[in-house]
Parts: sequence; structure tokens; C-alpha cells
Amino acid sequence: MGGLLPAQAGAAASSGCSVSVSSSELAEALAATNANVPVHLKIDTGMGRFGCAPEDAPGLAQLIEGSRGTRLAGTWTHFASAGSDDAMTRRQFELFLGTLAAFDVAPGIRHACNSAGALNHPDYALDAVRCGIAVYGCEWPGTKPALSLKALITHLKWVEKGATVGYGSLWRAPGPARVATVAIGYEDGVNRSRANRGQVLVRGRRAPLIGMVSMDAITVDVSDVPGVQLGDVATLIGRDADQVITAEEVAEWSGTISYEVLTSIGSRVERRSPRI
Repeated sequence: MGGLLPAQAGAAASSGCSVSVSSSELAEALAATNANVPVHLKIDTGMGRFGCAPEDAPGLAQLIEGSRGTRLAGTWTHFASAGSDDAMTRRQFELFLGTLAAFDVAPGIRHACNSAGALNHPDYALDAVRCGIAVYGCEWPGTKPALSLKALITHLKWVEKGATVGYGSLWRAPGPARVATVAIGYEDGVNRSRANRGQVLVRGRRAPLIGMVSMDAITVDVSDVPGVQLGDVATLIGRDADQVITAEEVAEWSGTISYEVLTSIGSRVERRSPRI
């Protein structure tokens, strides 16, 4: 669905996937493969990222459908502000429909709504929707989060009043404190802006993240969590007993959005399928 170079047309055609097209150059390169590639023509109605100009879309649709190497399987656009600007979203939708009305060929599957569009403008659903963040159970009221992020406590110690923890000595113990070191850091998706911000869950209780986030570790004050032991699980996103930390909550602590929180989880974090 992202941008491809014409030089990548052969690999795209052989992938077995439908291919998004925003330019005649890529359309022609795909057509030259003679692979009967299913193409979804992207029209830019205001997002300003990918997509052909609306006035160029009818000609491109004709080129795609009229070539032996491609077929027009779908036509789409992307809303820029479906969660915050109803008027702009309506303008984009109307421009999209007006552009399709000028086609001399069938547009295939028509789709415009992302997660925010599907939630806030279900009447714009057309033939398909492209839910992304909502599939994780985020940014959609009433859904159940599908992802959790957990790490192990690998070190425990008591520190005295006045002791500092982490790079820059950003946290100073207000009294005797038990500090847990957790094996996860900014390499794994815990934003450095989390220094002294937010909590994790340990044994069903919230425990504050203290000090700077390191590349491979964070430190947590577990003074108020009884019975903590080496090997205990710290939950950064998800549920532990009656407590839940959501991706949206982590995003507030990180000064970003839940999308970035989820996509920042590093490649070395082990992925496990949930038990059903």
C-alpha cells in the first residue's frame, strides 16, 4: 500500500499481492510484466502523501484496466483527519466519489475509511474499510486490546534515602526504596521521554517508572508491592489482575500517540500468540 519504484514492479507482480499504484510510471511497469496484477489505484483527495491527482485518475484507471498485465481491482483514498475534522473528511469523500463518477471503467472495490473513518463516519464505508489501530483494540471504545507488552525483573535492591538512580541522576529516593530493574529499554520501544513518568504493573499493582530509560533496562520503584522476586513479570501494556495499562495511557506518558507506541516495539522483543 506504500510507494513502490517502477524498478520494483517485477518483484511486486510476483508477490501474489495486490499493488497500490499512484503514478503512470508504476502502472506501466506493472503492465509490462504481463502478470495480470491486481491494482488498487490511489487517489489523493487531501492527504498529500501518496496518490494521483483526481484529474489524472480516470486516465490512469483506463490504462490499468486496458493493459494485459494489470487489472483494476480497487480504487481508494485516505482520510487525513477522520478523527478531528468532519468537514474536511466530507470534502475528501465527495471529491473521491466525484472522481470515480468520471471513470469509463469499473473502479473495483472502493475504500476510503481507516479506523477513525470507520468509527466516526460509517456512512463512508463504501465496499471495504481499512482498520489498522482498531485491530489492536486501540482508539475504538468498547474493544478489547489484543496486545500486551511484558518483561522480567532481573535485579532487585534497596536504596537509602537520597540515593539516585539512572543516567543523569534524575530520580532521588525520598526515603528507603526497593528498586527493580526490568529487562526492557528504548531499544525495545520504551520511549526515553518516559523518564520518571508513568507506571508498570507488578503483581497486580502499579509501580512508578523511576529514573532515565536506558537502552536495555528501566528501573521501577516496587517499595509498595509486597513479595516482589527476581523473575517476576512487569507489564508495560496490558492487564495484571485487576489493573490495566493501555497503549493510549502509555502514549500520554510518552508524549506521542498509541500508533507510535505499538509500532516502536523493537524486533528483539519476543512475540507470542495468546492462548485462546
